[in-house]
Amino acid sequence: MQALVVKSTGSWYLVRTSSGELLECRLKGKIRLDDRKTTNPIAVGDIVDYQTDKDGSNQITRIHERKNYIIRKSINLSKQAHIIASNLDQAVLVATLVAPRTSLGFIDRFLLTAEAYDITAKIVFNKKDVLDKEMLALQQEIIDLYTFIGYECFLISSFDLADIELLKAVLKDKTSLIAGHSGVGKTTLVNAIDSTLHLRTGDISSAHLKGMHTTTFAELFPLSFGGDIIDSPGIKELGLVEMKKEEVGHYFPEIRAIMNKCKFNNCLHVNEPHCAVIKAVEDGKISQERYQSYLGILNGEEMDWHEWEIR
Repeated sequence: MQALVVKSTGSWYLVRTSSGELLECRLKGKIRLDDRKTTNPIAVGDIVDYQTDKDGSNQITRIHERKNYIIRKSINLSKQAHIIASNLDQAVLVATLVAPRTSLGFIDRFLLTAEAYDITAKIVFNKKDVLDKEMLALQQEIIDLYTFIGYECFLISSFDLADIELLKAVLKDKTSLIAGHSGVGKTTLVNAIDSTLHLRTGDISSAHLKGMHTTTFAELFPLSFGGDIIDSPGIKELGLVEMKKEEVGHYFPEIRAIMNKCKFNNCLHVNEPHCAVIKAVEDGKISQERYQSYLGILNGEEMDWHEWEIR
């Protein structure tokens, strides 16, 4: 029998059957012995086969191939990685200009991660209701930057019913991971989108203007209007696994679009002669901010994302 993994605590798993029933499962012993490079053989979003034993207990017997996944390096086991969620239709970044501020570098690293794992990314800029006229103008500049590249962006308030209806349409009938810094209003936003979920919100830390973590284990929730949403615990470090320097440019859409015009096939777009990317930056066709993010990631900064959190 087939089911969808909706929660994982590391020792047992909660799965949802095709009829909507929730069952607790353990992992069948032989799967544990598989040669895997991740700390968790099963992740939220996985499609699995299970069997019910004579004593009434349920065991997962097979993990179906994943269409995609989001992964991070394990903090304690440097040679291994941890799968956050799998089989996603989209990853939605909730960002804020203030309280807390989401840096452009953070946004770029999120987008890079999504591109690397073939997941559609969208950006929701929250808390428009606390922005004055000057800040709204700056926010629009940022939205224009990412819209020009090709990313779908939304400027919303969790307290604006029209905005909530717009996001419902974005999430409907899709499996979505919600990501962003603590304190940007992810949980409040999700509760506004679907009041039946009753997710627990955390307080804002006055010391750092960031939210307190309220999620312990990754969990997938069904949306009453169709689709699933994944909430996961805060992650302080998220690095790309086995990414070579020459691959980084492929995950910046504006760089990918013109990199074949560079004189050298192995051009890293740093200081090489006749580089189409550098010329595009000089001509204003690629933003300086995005190019600086690219250089930072190229220099290994993507392996030290201490501010990255996904909840």
